[in-house]
Amino acid sequence: MEIKKLSLLGSTGSIGKQTLNVVRNLNCGDNFPVEIKVLAAASNVAELEKQIREFKPQAAAVFDENAAKSLKENIRDLNVKVLSGIDGLCEAAAWDSADTVLNSVVGMVGLRPTLAAIEAKKTLALANKETLVAGGSIVMRAARENNVKILPVDSEHSAIFQCLEGCHDKKSLKKLILTASGGPFFGKNINELRDITPKEALNHPTWAMGSKITIDSATMMNKGLEVIEASWLFDIPAGDIDVVIHRESVVHSLIEYRDNSVIAQLGVPDMRIPIQYAMTYPERFVSPVDELNLAKYANLSFFEPDLGTFKCLKIAYEAINAGELKPAAANGANEVAVDLFLNEKISFLDIAELVQGAVENQSATAAKSLSDVLDADKKAREFVLAAI
Repeated sequence: MEIKKLSLLGSTGSIGKQTLNVVRNLNCGDNFPVEIKVLAAASNVAELEKQIREFKPQAAAVFDENAAKSLKENIRDLNVKVLSGIDGLCEAAAWDSADTVLNSVVGMVGLRPTLAAIEAKKTLALANKETLVAGGSIVMRAARENNVKILPVDSEHSAIFQCLEGCHDKKSLKKLILTASGGPFFGKNINELRDITPKEALNHPTWAMGSKITIDSATMMNKGLEVIEASWLFDIPAGDIDVVIHRESVVHSLIEYRDNSVIAQLGVPDMRIPIQYAMTYPERFVSPVDELNLAKYANLSFFEPDLGTFKCLKIAYEAINAGELKPAAANGANEVAVDLFLNEKISFLDIAELVQGAVENQSATAAKSLSDVLDADKKAREFVLAAI
C-alpha cells in the first residue's frame, strides 16, 4: 500500500493532536501507513518538540519567530529543518516530499498556506474554515486551475461530502442541511446572555475544541462560517443551505433531494472520524472511535435556530449573499471580537454587534485577488478596534 506523506499545519491544536492520534492508529499493523514529513504550530514549542521527537519529520514550522528560535535550540541534536513566520508555514504547506497537507491552523493566518499547498498541487485536507470563508472564490479557482482536490475535515462538511458521494446528478439535489449543537446557551433569550463570562461560554456541552471555535459555537458564528464554507466548497447558494439545532451531535449533517428524500451521515461526536476519512479517502479503515449505539441515545432532537438571539448566524447569511468580500470582513471582525471577549474587554453580545458593523462597513465587491481579501480583513479588524 502506498504511504501517505503528510504535512500537518496546526499540529499542537485540538485538531492537530487528534490527527496525530489517528496517525498512530493507522500506522498499527497492516493498516494505512502515514509518514509525517512536516509539523507546524503557532508558538507551543514544548508540545511541538514532543511531537517532533516522536514522529521525526523532516521540517518543523513555527509561526512565532521567537518561538522558532527557541525550538531550533531545543532540537539542535536532531536533523530537522526549522522554518518560521508566515513564509515558513507556506514552505511547510508546499514541502516537496509531502503529498497531502492537513491545514488545521486556526484563523485567517491559514489562508496563505492553503494557497501555497494548492499551488504546489498537494491534496488538501481542510480544517481551517476561515480559508474558504474569507477567500472562497480565489481558493476554489486556484483548486480548479491546479486540479487539486479539497477534502473537508470539519465534521459537518465531511458529512455532506460523504452524503454527496452517491449524488450522480447535481440537478437532483435540493438543499444541504448543516446540524449545530446549539452551544452552551441553547434555549436562552438575549437578556440571559448579557452577562455571560468567557468561562461560561467555553463550557461546550458536546465537543472538546480550542477556545476560539468554542466561543464561535456559543455565538453560533461557527455555524455561520460553516454555511459560507459549504457554499464555496460544494458550489451551492447559501439560500439552499439550512441549519438545524441537533443537541446530541450524532447526525453530523444531511442532504435533501428534490424528491424530498433525505440522506444523513451519523456517528459518535468525535472529530477523529472526519480527520481519518480525509486522510484515507476514498478508502475506510478501522478507527479509534467508538461504535455508534443508537439505543444508547434513545432520542435525537432537532430545533430551528433562534436568529433573533444568536445574530451571528443571520449576519453570516447576509454577508455571503451580499458580496464576496463581506464574508472576509465578518471573519476578520469576529476573530478580533472573540479575542477581546476572551480577554474580558467586551461583552458576549458585543461580538455580534461588532461583526455586524464591520460587514456593513465593507463594500459589496468581488474578491479579485488575495490582496483584496487581506485588505478587507485588515479593514474589518481596524473597525472593531476603533469601535471599542
